Amino acid sequence: MIYPDFIMEGNTIGVCAPSSGITREEKVSKLNCALDKFKEQGYLVLETNHVRANINGVSCDAKTRVKELESLYLNKDVKTIICATGGEFLLEMLPYFDFSCIQKNVKWLQGYSDSTGLLFVITTSYDIATIYGNNFSGFGMNFWHESLQNNLDILEGNLIIQKSFLLYESGNTSSLKETDGYMLDTPVMWKNLKGEETITFSGRMIGGCIDILTDLFGTRFDHVKEFITKYKDDGIVWYFDNCELSCEDLVRTLWKFKDNGWFSYCKGIIFGRTFPSSAYLGLTLEDAINRVLGDSAIPIIIDVDLGHIPPRMTIINGAYVTITSQNGKGTMEFLLK
Repeated sequence: MIYPDFIMEGNTIGVCAPSSGITREEKVSKLNCALDKFKEQGYLVLETNHVRANINGVSCDAKTRVKELESLYLNKDVKTIICATGGEFLLEMLPYFDFSCIQKNVKWLQGYSDSTGLLFVITTSYDIATIYGNNFSGFGMNFWHESLQNNLDILEGNLIIQKSFLLYESGNTSSLKETDGYMLDTPVMWKNLKGEETITFSGRMIGGCIDILTDLFGTRFDHVKEFITKYKDDGIVWYFDNCELSCEDLVRTLWKFKDNGWFSYCKGIIFGRTFPSSAYLGLTLEDAINRVLGDSAIPIIIDVDLGHIPPRMTIINGAYVTITSQNGKGTMEFLLK
C-alpha cells in the first residue's frame, strides 16, 4: 500500500469539485468559513475554477472536472486535495481520467459520499491510500467539532485512536446557520448486530458510500477481487455509508456483493448511521443486513460514526485498522503498513 506524504503548516491544500459545485448563498458562506479556518491553521488553499459553479447537478462537464482535478495533482505546490462537496454524477469523470497522473504524483485525496467514485477506485486499483472524511465545505463551522480536528490531525500524520462520540445530529437543524456547527442531540450508540458483548477485529479497510459502490460493481473500474486477494493475509474490513438506498435496495446490493465474493477474507463490517429509509416491506436496517449476512460468521457493527450523519470519523482506505465495539461505544485505530 502506498501512503502519500502527510501535510504540515504552510502547505497548500487543493480544493476541487469533481461532482457538484457550490453556489447557494448559505453553502458559499460555509465554504468561505472553511477557507478561513484552514488559513487560521497555517494552510494555503487553492480552488479550481469551477468549485463555485453548478449546472444540472455538476460543477462543469466531466472532461473539465477531470482537467481541474489533474491540475491539482500536477501542481507541485499542492500537497493534498479535498473535494469541495458531494453530489450525484462524479462517475461521469472516470472514463476520461488519466490515472497515471495520480500514480506519478501521489497525494492524499479526501472526500465522502459521491467522492467514493474516485477514492474507492484509486485505492482498490492502484494501491494508493485515500481518505473517506469530511468534504472541504464540512470544515466551514465557526468552532470546529473534535471530529474535524481529528481529521486534520490524521492529515498531518498524527494517527490518533478515534473514539466514538457522545452525541450525533438527528437531523433537525432548521434553526441553525450553516456555519453554526452540528446540532448534537442524540446519544451515540454503536450496536453489535448479533448481540455480542464485545467485538474486536482488524484488517485492511475499504468501502465508501454504498450507493456508489453498487454503481461501480461489475464495471471496468471494479477491481475488488484483485484487491481483497492481494491483502487476504491481513483480512478485509468493509465499511458502508448508506445515503439513499431503501432497505430493499440494500438487501439486493449486499446480496450481489456476497454472491460475487466481495466478502471473501472479510474480518468485519461496519455500517454508518443512516437516515430513515423507505422500506416498502417494512424492513429495518437490521432486517436487511441479517437477511443477507445473518448466517455468516462475520462480526457486524451498525450505527457507527461515519458517513452522512455527523459527526464522522476519518477513515483511511487501504490502511490496516483495528476496531473495537463494546457497550455502545467504540474505537478505531489505523496502522500504515
